Amino acid sequence: MTSYESLGGLAAGASSGLCHWLKHMKLYRVVGLMALCLLIVPFIFYQLLMSAESSVPHNDIHRSRSQLDTFEEVSPLKAADLKLRIDEMLRIKGTVSLELRDLESRRQKLQSDIGLYNQKIDELKQELARQQTELDRLKISVEQAQVAQREAVLRNTPELALPKPLYSDSLPSPVAPAGKEQRRVCKMSSCFDHSRCSLTSGFPVYLYDPDTVSVVNGGYDIDGFLRTTIKQTLGYNAHLTTDPKKACVFLVLVGEALPEHEATMKNNRYNAPQQAEGAQPEAGSVNATRLRLLPYWGGDGRNHVLLNFARREIGTGTGNMLRGTGIDTGRAMVVQSSFEESQFRAGFDLIAPPILGPPGGDVWQECAQMLPARRKYLLSFQGELSGQNGSAAGAAQGAAHDDTELDMVDEFIIEHLKEMSSGRTQDHFMLQFECVPATEQRHPTSVRDWSLCGTDNSRKSVLKESTFALLLAPTGTAVSSTLLQARLYEALRAGAIPLILGGDQVELPYAETIEWRRVVIALPKARITELHFLLRAIPDADLLTMRRQGRLVWERYLSSVQSTVDTIVASLRDRLGIPPKPVRAVVAHSVFNSSFVPLKSDPVIDAEPEESLGPIEPPYPSPAFRRNYTAALMQSREMWNDWADPFALYPQLPFDPVLPSDAKFIGSHMGFRPIGKGAGGAGKEFGESLGGNYPREQFTIVILTYEREQVLMDSLGRLYGLPYLHKVIVVWNSPKPPLEDLRWPDIGVPVHVVRAPRNSLNNRFLPFDAIETEAVLSVDDDAHLRHDEILFGFRVWREHRDRVVGFPGRFHAWDVNTLDSWNYNSNYSCELSMVLTGAAFIHKYYTYLYTYTLPQAIRDKVDEYMNCEDIAMNFLVSHVTRKPPVKVTSRWTFRCPGCPVSLSEDDTHFQERHKCINFFTKVFGYTPLLNTQYRADSILFKTRIPHDKQKCFKFI
Repeated sequence: MTSYESLGGLAAGASSGLCHWLKHMKLYRVVGLMALCLLIVPFIFYQLLMSAESSVPHNDIHRSRSQLDTFEEVSPLKAADLKLRIDEMLRIKGTVSLELRDLESRRQKLQSDIGLYNQKIDELKQELARQQTELDRLKISVEQAQVAQREAVLRNTPELALPKPLYSDSLPSPVAPAGKEQRRVCKMSSCFDHSRCSLTSGFPVYLYDPDTVSVVNGGYDIDGFLRTTIKQTLGYNAHLTTDPKKACVFLVLVGEALPEHEATMKNNRYNAPQQAEGAQPEAGSVNATRLRLLPYWGGDGRNHVLLNFARREIGTGTGNMLRGTGIDTGRAMVVQSSFEESQFRAGFDLIAPPILGPPGGDVWQECAQMLPARRKYLLSFQGELSGQNGSAAGAAQGAAHDDTELDMVDEFIIEHLKEMSSGRTQDHFMLQFECVPATEQRHPTSVRDWSLCGTDNSRKSVLKESTFALLLAPTGTAVSSTLLQARLYEALRAGAIPLILGGDQVELPYAETIEWRRVVIALPKARITELHFLLRAIPDADLLTMRRQGRLVWERYLSSVQSTVDTIVASLRDRLGIPPKPVRAVVAHSVFNSSFVPLKSDPVIDAEPEESLGPIEPPYPSPAFRRNYTAALMQSREMWNDWADPFALYPQLPFDPVLPSDAKFIGSHMGFRPIGKGAGGAGKEFGESLGGNYPREQFTIVILTYEREQVLMDSLGRLYGLPYLHKVIVVWNSPKPPLEDLRWPDIGVPVHVVRAPRNSLNNRFLPFDAIETEAVLSVDDDAHLRHDEILFGFRVWREHRDRVVGFPGRFHAWDVNTLDSWNYNSNYSCELSMVLTGAAFIHKYYTYLYTYTLPQAIRDKVDEYMNCEDIAMNFLVSHVTRKPPVKVTSRWTFRCPGCPVSLSEDDTHFQERHKCINFFTKVFGYTPLLNTQYRADSILFKTRIPHDKQKCFKFI
């Protein structure tokens, strides 16, 4: 029994006895007893409490071993029960631990499943977005088909394919020779057989082989240089044919003649009968009837062109095959430099410059720089009057001839020019009217003309220091002379603006093609007294414009044998209204084998936020260009020579880069009937009614890459869903083919991987035949552009089609330290003069110009530095249009973060670009780059729209 139980028993007995005693106790005793109890009871409880505290340990949970043993000794049954309970608790603890581990594993599995399900949800969202895009495309295709159906019903005109070429299938049939009077008034309508020249024929030209057929002026052999170079240069012309049955015109080289075989020629005159079809007469002598012996002469020479080029006879002033030879040219057209008024048949014969330049190639080294605008001499002239009446001294003596009045005019002009040069003026003149030493007596002619003094180099040095070059028209009845054409050639080559005194009585070469008033100043001789005032009144800006135009005319039409021959052929073709043959495009050879199918992968949809630019008009495919056979008929000569239209700058190329018949181009430039109806102002009408003012247009992306496969794949993947994208051309510049296991993103449009002929940055601007749109977006493989940026850039380009429209702007600046060179600068600035073609829209036309007309020296410099192709394109476009590029959006750089180092990161990159600008300036003769502060942004860019007006702009 414990102490607690004994105490309980004692308390119970005491309480019963106490109650019995209290019944017999007096009241005072009760009170005293109660007081005693009140004193004793607290003491007792205090002792009991202290005893209990001493018996209980400080830790109620854990007890010592001795206490446990004592407890077991006291209550062994309860100890056993406690052990059982402890074992049970331990078992429960193990079971709970196992369950917790199982729950943890199940939780981890559930988390993994949740991650997989989230990934599947993301994939389903991407697939939903992809399917939604495809659905939108299908809806647009349905809308496009409905619009096309409505247009077809309204137009009720079937689509016609390009007609097949129609050629003549026979040789010219013999006819009776034309009479003398009929020959003298020949026109294209009366002396030319149009039946041999169909509009779809392509203007085939046949050249009589000058090595086997020699038809010459007066029975002389042809200069070997002309015979070789004419044959060679015509071989490069796309219109040349070797089948005389298909020929539209027949070219006959008849000059220039050399006198060394004169005796032999005179002793071998013959009157052979008409030769058999296809036979070639032997080389050798001819007489006045030799032309009739040509195998395809046809009796009257219709559709024949007689080429009489002057080269070695410049000093003599001759070169007119019709003067004093007795040659019957029949209905043949004559092309030469010198004509008299009675001989020249306007609109039929053609005046061509003398052959003074090289066979072909770059000619920019021959030209002078265009600056400064005003040079040392205001006016220069070196020459001596010669002809039937002798020299200028003989003219001063007043020879008694029918042209006495003309002599007096020439004498007055000479005296006035001498007086003007010796007067009190700040202008300097270089006027020389007698050659020192005196010019040898030349062969007499029926006209009096100004012969050349000195050598070509001496005249060139004077002209390069002259602002204007004086050209005095020949006296008499001459409408053109070889000497006048030679002076025009030399003046334009040296950058001296030709001033033709007597220009109202002469004809200049290719007058049907060239608007000469933009190049030369033509004055009647009666204006001689006002000449000085006129020259001083022309401002510097006009001087530079005329000088620049003159250089372009010289380079394109006069500079070489190639340019002369091509211009003659193109002028004849233009007379007949026949469209030119298309320029040869570069064949885009695939980098893959024909049997290899590259692996595809789904592109990753970029969730980067984009700026809304309004509704997108349906991406109609770019239809085939329909104006191949009407553009030349509708465009005027003013348009051909208008600087504002770069596509009309070179109308008489041997090809026409603007209208390639084998490429798909934009539809007609006519207005388009609105499709939708609305209040306007939301961009819907702009998009659907006019399609950016040019309906139904797409663009092609050209990406240049070199051994950066992953960067390229990322760039291609970002193009998925890009509106208006027609196809992507990847120019593979690396000699190594792509890896076979490389996965190409499936972006919904064709991706052509083109094998480059060699590693060159010029490959960026090759006119590939795979490019079927006018708009070309040139992009670097590491350029990172959003869709809205590309879309907006495309819309801006459609309104500035003749410019470079892009994102990264740069500028050029004069070196203020050296004061002798230009510098390239990429810093942020308030103006720009270039837009880098690493992210820019250009017209496909410029790829033709870059590849075929840009001086080869510039493309060689690009290959040398492996740099500067973008600068060269900006030079070219600004040179042609005289307009600066257009920058869109505020983006200044476009490189993607984390991409490998590119060529532009090299330390020598900027130094090379400095050198490029200065070298290109030397080639062009000036710096064509123009500065601008213009930048295009969306019309509501950063515009705060009132809340009550926002509903009106839900499309913006």
